Amino acid sequence: MLNSFFKLDSNNTSVRTEFIAGLTTFLAMSYILGVNPTMLSEGGMSTSAVFFATALASGVSCIIMGLVSKYPVGLAPGMGMNALFTYTIIIAMGNQWNVALAAVFISSIIFLIITISGLRETILDAIPNDLRLAIGAGIGFFLAFIGLKGAGIIVSNPSTIVSMGSLTSAPALLAFIGIFITLILYIKKVPLSVFLGLIITAIIGLIFTLCGFIGHGILMPSVPTQWVSTSFDVSLFGAFASGFKGLFSNIPNLIIILFSLLFVTFFDTTGTLIPLANKCGFVDEETGDVEGIDKAFLGDAIGGIVGAVLGTSTLTAYVESATGISLGGRTGLTSVFTGIFFLISIFFAPTILSLFTAPVTAAALVIVGMMISQLKDIEWDSLMVTSSVFMTIIMMILTYSISLGIAWGFITYVFAGLANGKAKKLGWSVWIMVVVFVIYLFVIY
Repeated sequence: MLNSFFKLDSNNTSVRTEFIAGLTTFLAMSYILGVNPTMLSEGGMSTSAVFFATALASGVSCIIMGLVSKYPVGLAPGMGMNALFTYTIIIAMGNQWNVALAAVFISSIIFLIITISGLRETILDAIPNDLRLAIGAGIGFFLAFIGLKGAGIIVSNPSTIVSMGSLTSAPALLAFIGIFITLILYIKKVPLSVFLGLIITAIIGLIFTLCGFIGHGILMPSVPTQWVSTSFDVSLFGAFASGFKGLFSNIPNLIIILFSLLFVTFFDTTGTLIPLANKCGFVDEETGDVEGIDKAFLGDAIGGIVGAVLGTSTLTAYVESATGISLGGRTGLTSVFTGIFFLISIFFAPTILSLFTAPVTAAALVIVGMMISQLKDIEWDSLMVTSSVFMTIIMMILTYSISLGIAWGFITYVFAGLANGKAKKLGWSVWIMVVVFVIYLFVIY
C-alpha cells in the first residue's frame, strides 16, 4: 500500500530508507522545540502551551505535507517567522498574542488562496531578486542578534545603546561555549550539527547548574523533575478566534501585519522548497519546471492554518529537510515519519523545556543566522541594489523589526531607482508596496 501510494520503487527508495530519512530530518529540525517556546513566551504566551502547539502543529503539518504533496519536506514554525510574530507584531507594534495568532490564521488563508489561484508566480516575478536575498540575510542577522541578546552576551547600555555583557556570567559563558561548539561541528560538516550543539550545550548547562551557577535573571537549564509529560497544555487551542476583534480594530495596522507575514512566508517557503525539490531531482533541467511544487505550496499553506488554530506562529518548510533527502528520502513517507516523531516528542515536554533555555538555544539562533550565503548572489556593482540591501539589513537589526527592515529596503530601492533613471523599469506592484510602506512609516508607526 505504501509503495503504491508514495511510489517508492519508482523513486528508488524503501520504507526503511524513508524511515531513517524522516528520523534524521526530525533530529535536524528538533531544535525548534526548544527555541520556539522560549521565543514566543517573550510575547506573553505560556511556554508549556507553545511547546505543545509547536510539537502538535509540526507533527500534523508534516504528515499533511507528506500526504498532499508527497515531498520529503518537514514543516515547523519558521525561524524568522517566530521572530516577526514576537518581536514585531506583539512587542514592537503593541498587539496581544491572540491578535498575532489571528493574523497568522488570516495570512495563511490568503496564502492558500494565492497558491490555488496561481497568483504565486505573478507576485514572485514582481519582487526584485536582490531584495528577496537581502530580506533572507537580514532575518539571519536579526536571529543572531536575538540569540546573543537573550543569552546576555549583548546587553543594553545607556551610553552606547548596546554593548557586550560579562562573558564570565553563567548564561553568557554557556552560550559562548555552545556557539563555538556548534560552529566547529557546522564547519566540519558534521550531520545534525545544530541539534548536536544544542544537546552538548544543554549537558554543559546541567553541569553548570549542578555546580551552583545561577542565571542572574536569565533561565539556566535545570534538572527536570519529570521526564514524561502526563498532561497537555491546550490553552492556546482556538485562541486565535478571540484576536479578530483587536486585529480588525486598526485596518492600517492589519494591512502592515498581513503584508509582512505574507511577504516573509512567501519568500521563505519559495527559497526553501525550490532548492529541496532540485536536490530530490524534481526540477526539469531543460524547462526549469518543478514537479508538484503547487501541491507543496498547498501543504505549506495548510500547515500555517493548522499552526494558527493550535496556537503557534506561522509554519513553513525547513531547509534542514535536506539532511533526510541526502540520506535517500525521496517521497512524502519521509515527511510522515518526521511528523510522527514530532507527535512522540509531545510526551517529553518537561525534559525539553527544562533543558533548552535561552543560553542553550542561543547557539542555534546564531548558527542559523550565519547561513547567509545568498548574499554572494547580490548584484553588488549596482549602487541602487547595494543601498537597498544595506538599508534592509541594518534597519531590520537596529529597529528590532523585520517588517520595518523590509519597508526601508523597498523605499530605498525606489528612491535609488529614481536617482539613476531606472524608475520606469520598476513594476506597478513595487510602487503599490512602497506607498503602503511610506504611509506606515510616516503616518501610522
